[in-house]
Amino acid sequence: MRSLMWFRSDLRVHDNEALYKAMQNQQVIALFILSHKEWEAHHDAKLKLAFMWRNLQALQKKLADKNVPLKVISVDSWAEIPTRIQQLMEDHQISSLYFNHEVGIDEIARDRAVYRQLKKHHLDIYPCHDKTLVKLGSILNGENRPYKVFTAFKRRLIEVLQYQRFENYFEIPAQNKIDIASDDLSVNPYETFDNPIYPAGEDSAFKIFQNFLKEDIFTYHTRRDLPAIEGTSRLSPYLALGVISVKTLLQEALMLNEGDFHSGDEGVLTWMNELYWREFYYHIMWNFPQVSQNRAFQEKTENIQWRESESDFEAWKNGETGIPIVDAFMRQLKATGWMHNRGRMITAMFLTKNLLIDWRKGEAWFMQNLIDGDFAANNGGWQWSASTGTDAVPYFRIFNPVTQSERFDPNGDFIRQWCPELAHLDNKQIHKVQKHAIVDLKSSRLRAIEAFKSLS
Repeated sequence: MRSLMWFRSDLRVHDNEALYKAMQNQQVIALFILSHKEWEAHHDAKLKLAFMWRNLQALQKKLADKNVPLKVISVDSWAEIPTRIQQLMEDHQISSLYFNHEVGIDEIARDRAVYRQLKKHHLDIYPCHDKTLVKLGSILNGENRPYKVFTAFKRRLIEVLQYQRFENYFEIPAQNKIDIASDDLSVNPYETFDNPIYPAGEDSAFKIFQNFLKEDIFTYHTRRDLPAIEGTSRLSPYLALGVISVKTLLQEALMLNEGDFHSGDEGVLTWMNELYWREFYYHIMWNFPQVSQNRAFQEKTENIQWRESESDFEAWKNGETGIPIVDAFMRQLKATGWMHNRGRMITAMFLTKNLLIDWRKGEAWFMQNLIDGDFAANNGGWQWSASTGTDAVPYFRIFNPVTQSERFDPNGDFIRQWCPELAHLDNKQIHKVQKHAIVDLKSSRLRAIEAFKSLS
């Protein structure tokens, strides 16, 4: 018997549920589908796609060690995928397909179309829930409904994790060689956009993680909000592509904390909490598909009268707002394809509250530029900042970017790095709103409050 393993956003061999199950007593052929037009339509950054390609090359080498050939199909539209997979399976006498679930309504519709096509031709399909800590849609309240508030979701998630034995899929022996050649991945079509600051491959990801566990995780709770220092794990690009398993991350952190979910080292607990937030947003997107259809989670906020100001939006994108901390973060994003998490909150709230520009425009811009663009996490973060989402910040709580700057970049080191024209200012003046600022913080805050208040 032969099975087909369809890789998507799970570019690893280690702890990959679908791959592990596909290789149980079966010959496996691996598949990756190129869909450049679909990636562009879904706002995937070219920097992320260049990184994806390098990780795909690394995966191909890992699979070769297991004697698993990797075939590559190119499509213009996901609508072509069901027939192309069916043809590939029939050409190579493959009887079953394995893959790990993805969230997002387009991805779910794509997979359902594949399911229907294969069933029609009497081919088996085995989807797995490997993207998250627990099965998508399985964390429900007492009324058997999905949670809408993070704190309650987290409480229930931890209850499940404490009594659930993690299924690990580590030991995957090499199979006998198959007389099928892997396809050529030597030419990266996105190479001109690449920034090789992140080494590719699951071995590299695990090494970065192990280095983080040795020291930085223990100070994570005090250093994670300081953009001028390396206080975060920098694992998000690997998580977004599934180059490392979220279950592996949690288990390793738990081992450091002696298996305790509630007490122990504060840095470890704080970092684990970020994994719970990621889990929350994945379950929200799975249970409430409207959030992946350009719609607000809170339906009434669809009536907000957003401003149309292309000049303000361009100034925000280019880091030319006259608000030093906002400009520094936006320039960091444009130059590196990454932004510190504190910066994501500050810049998102500035766009949606002070500029009163639709969060969807900012959400798309981030996805078009982030090397770690993750649809569920990005959407969740933007809707939180815009007060349109689940468990969102109250609309009247609006970050003051100057106060945020003084608190988290007290010496102005981060601003000086990305806004060198302000480097001559002292540690107090460097945070202040510049004369050419595109908006007044006080009056724009009141404007935003009135816009949201009018909904009630």
